[in-house]
Amino acid sequence: MPLVETSSYRNRPSLWAGHLQTILPALFRRVTGRMHPRVERLATPDGDFLDLDWYQFGNRRLAILSHGLEGSSRARYIRGMAAALVTEGWDVLAWNFRGCSGEMNLRPRLYHSGDTGDLRFVLAHGAADYEADGLVGYILGGNVILKYLGENAGGVEAKVKGAVAFSVPCDLAASARRLDQPENRIYTRRFLRSLRVKVGQKARQMPGLIDATGVERMRTFGEFDDRYTGPMHGFRDAQEYWAKSSCGQFLSAIQVPTLLVNARNDPFLPPECFPVEEARASPYFFLEVPASGGHVGFFAPGGTYWSELRAAQFLREAVETR
Repeated sequence: MPLVETSSYRNRPSLWAGHLQTILPALFRRVTGRMHPRVERLATPDGDFLDLDWYQFGNRRLAILSHGLEGSSRARYIRGMAAALVTEGWDVLAWNFRGCSGEMNLRPRLYHSGDTGDLRFVLAHGAADYEADGLVGYILGGNVILKYLGENAGGVEAKVKGAVAFSVPCDLAASARRLDQPENRIYTRRFLRSLRVKVGQKARQMPGLIDATGVERMRTFGEFDDRYTGPMHGFRDAQEYWAKSSCGQFLSAIQVPTLLVNARNDPFLPPECFPVEEARASPYFFLEVPASGGHVGFFAPGGTYWSELRAAQFLREAVETR
């Protein structure tokens, strides 16, 4: 039932291509305003740490923001969302996945698309002083929050009133295949360049545990996830990691109002990443598929982006109805 048949997003006619709508905001967006976060380092139970950015103004609701692959709490799309939600009366907690805050984490691991444990820990830490919580995630971070909500159906912290996710690869294997296509190699090269650097840092940090030999020759996510992401986090290989971590299989179990926005022209997302039937069958899971928007695009000339207004609207309605 909650399939949003007609999206309110309309792109500028000059920005018709998905690649253009993806690249321009990533390179040229400027987030206005003077919000400066309070930084907190949160120790984890396994002897590691997570770096958090707090935007606190005495509000009674907290929005927790999760970034995408090789992003951070300072990414433009995260800071833009934080500014929009503060304007709507939310305090905001933007957190960094392990190794994404500019300082390498301490354990022989990094982060991955299916790791919901750190989100659960951040939520428990941040929610204590608030009456209601909302979750917002992008790409990998969106996969994490959708998987978390499905895994914990019926047992999700009662303060979570709603969630919104953008540009999510609901089927990780299919998305990896899409990114291997020639027209998307510009993105794959960028991500893998950053990930290869981190593997090299880990190898120097933990000689004997992490072997970076040959990492510079890896050109696909299949190669990288097969050797590093999977085994570093307890999976046999890339296929098992993708199969167990994809959020698509968890969507039907979600019991909190949740919106997924995936643009039809997102160059990262194949048809498997548009879970239409799951939305039609669920009273809680909403799917909105704008015809355009690119990957984490939804361009707006200056100021607040459509995605930020849409998230604020959905979370406001979710809080008011629960």
